[in-house]
Amino acid sequence: MFRASYMWIVLLAAIAAGVGLYVEHRRIHPPPPAGVLVAEVGDRRPELALVDLEGHPRKLAEWDGKRVLINFWATWCGPCRKEMPLLSQAQQRFASHDVQVLGIAEDAPDAVRAYLTATSVGYPILLGTEPGVFASMHFDNTRELLPYSVLIGRDGKILKRKLGPFDEAELEAWLAD
Repeated sequence: MFRASYMWIVLLAAIAAGVGLYVEHRRIHPPPPAGVLVAEVGDRRPELALVDLEGHPRKLAEWDGKRVLINFWATWCGPCRKEMPLLSQAQQRFASHDVQVLGIAEDAPDAVRAYLTATSVGYPILLGTEPGVFASMHFDNTRELLPYSVLIGRDGKILKRKLGPFDEAELEAWLAD
């Protein structure tokens, strides 16, 4: 009888551990909202509904043929603001290598415009326009954390993704051919 009760305890502990692992996985990597398609590394980048700061529609396809580092950011994100000068320097340094840094603000348009009036950025900034959905979610940022960066190859396929700010050495490694 002791062995049978011991087996039940072990079985229940294993089930509890499995449920705990599943819950933790969903907390760390929640599923996207219904209807939001998520592109993985190796997939062709999605075409997002974006506008520039003047409200003109823009497409990621404008930069096809270049390696594109998309950096999702917001004005309220301290690490985002801190890495922007590094991204501007990278744009200047790697432009001759057919590299384009592109910022996509996941923030209120007025806040973005006000921030960029006071802060010079050496690369294009676009705004996501899909109501209620962070544009970065289409690139697997289902936790909606910033900064979030994606490297797109010349062929339009996703090469890498990163959550969190870059340091200079890491950014150099990402952008060097």
